[in-house]
Amino acid sequence: MSEPVQTPQTFPTRIFSGIQPSGGLTLGNYLGALKRFVQKQDEGIETIYCIVDMHAITVWQDPAKLRQQTRELAAGFIAAGIDPARSILFNQSQVSAHVELGWIFNTVARMGWMSRMTQFKDKAGKNSENVSLGLFAYPALMAADILAYKATHVPVGEDQKQHLELTRDIAAKFNNDYGVNFFPITEPVIEGAGTRVMSLRDGTKKMSKSDPSDQSRINLTDDTDTIAKKFRKAKTDAEPLPEDLEGLKDRPDARNLVNIYAALADI
Repeated sequence: MSEPVQTPQTFPTRIFSGIQPSGGLTLGNYLGALKRFVQKQDEGIETIYCIVDMHAITVWQDPAKLRQQTRELAAGFIAAGIDPARSILFNQSQVSAHVELGWIFNTVARMGWMSRMTQFKDKAGKNSENVSLGLFAYPALMAADILAYKATHVPVGEDQKQHLELTRDIAAKFNNDYGVNFFPITEPVIEGAGTRVMSLRDGTKKMSKSDPSDQSRINLTDDTDTIAKKFRKAKTDAEPLPEDLEGLKDRPDARNLVNIYAALADI
C-alpha cells in the first residue's frame, strides 16, 4: 500500500504579541506596541495579546509588586484601545500551555542559536555567569507564547526581530523533525514610524523606564504640561530639518523627534 498523501495545513491569520509587566509604560511602549496592537484589532484580524509575567521573573520580582504591575499593564492595554470583546487579553501565567510548550522547545532549540541572541548579551553584560538560566532560555518561552496559538503574524519592534527569527527556526525544526506541518512559520510585522523610540536625552539609546533620568522618556501617566516640558528640553541639533529622511541619517536626536511626531500623526 502506498503512504497516504498529507495535505499541507493552512493557518488562519492570527496576531499574537505580549509585553512584560515591568512597570511604568512609556511612549515607546505605546508607539512601538500598544498603538499597533489596536490597529491590528481594528483591521478585523483575530488578535491575542498577553501580559508576559513569566518572562518578567527571569530577574527577581517582588510578588506583590508584580501583581500590581500586571493589573496596571492590563489597564494600559484597555486605555490604549484594546477591546476585550474583540481581542483576547490575558496574563501568561494563567495558561500552563506556555511553560509546557516552552520546555518542549528547550529540547528543540540549540545552544548555538541561544548564544547568538544579542539581547541576552546586552542584558547579561560581563555578569553572564551569574544571571538566571531563564534569562538565557527565555526566547524558547517566547516561541511557545506565539506558537501555542499558531499565530501567523507578530507585531514586533526591531529589537525583538532576532527572537522572532528564532521562533521561525524552532517551528521549522519541529515540523521537519516530526514530518508535520504543525506550526506556522510566523511572520514579523514591523511597519510605520516609531517602531523604535529613542531616549529624549540620547538618540542612540532606546527610551527606557529604567533610565535614571525621567527627562529621557515620556511616561503614559505624565500630564500635558510635563510632556510639553520634556519635549522642549529634548536633545536635538542646530541644523534645519532636511527635505527627506536620508538627511536625518547621521542625526539620531533629530531623527528620533521626527519619528515620534510622524508616528503620533500617522504620517
